[in-house]
Amino acid sequence: MSHFQIETAQNVKIQQSVATVWDRILAYLIDLMIVMAYLFIVIAIMSGLTDVTPFSGYASSLVLGLPPFLYHLVMETFMNGQSVGKASMKLRVVNLDGSKPQFFGYLIRWLFRLIEISVASGAIAIVTILLNGKGQRLGDIAAKTTVINERRKTGFKKIPLYEIDDNYKPLYPQVAQLKDQDLRKIKVIYDKAQMKGDHSIIIQLAEKVKRQIHVETEQSSQTFIKTILKDYQYYSTH
Repeated sequence: MSHFQIETAQNVKIQQSVATVWDRILAYLIDLMIVMAYLFIVIAIMSGLTDVTPFSGYASSLVLGLPPFLYHLVMETFMNGQSVGKASMKLRVVNLDGSKPQFFGYLIRWLFRLIEISVASGAIAIVTILLNGKGQRLGDIAAKTTVINERRKTGFKKIPLYEIDDNYKPLYPQVAQLKDQDLRKIKVIYDKAQMKGDHSIIIQLAEKVKRQIHVETEQSSQTFIKTILKDYQYYSTH
């Protein structure tokens, strides 16, 4: 899995996981099955109704063709960069800076999709993604977007962290500079110092973390370390 670096509005640099070609192909196949299921159901219903209600060729074409034609544009626009297939694979369309694309961005991707995927059977998209270091097909390059993998590997499952509720507001976006192994060390050192009642170690730990992520704060050393652990968990799950 390749990565690329984004910089947030707080000037924090974060390594972002790019969706692999295989993940995107699987997401596409899931979406294709949904579209095919829709067509099968609609055709079955309309076949049963033709004896009773006459359907014009134009109306039939709209009912059959328009939803599949607009599927990806509508889904990504209203599902925050995801289709059903992308959501199943935990993929999402984002801007290169990690922010949510505007409708125009989704529109550009969709227009290029007609050529890259629908006309060329995905060949152009696959080759472009493989050659591009940021997981972009032509539509992504034009729209300045990419598709990321949100299945983030984290060591937090091995570490008992503090519980955070859904309304938790992180204080230090700079914590995204730290790695899972850094947090494991911080947590282990902090817990041992707590057990021994050695506050001097917590002070030294807090000062080291502050220097590492370039933070100045009025919080006590103990509160600061707790906040760092909570913030990192927040950014790891959002």
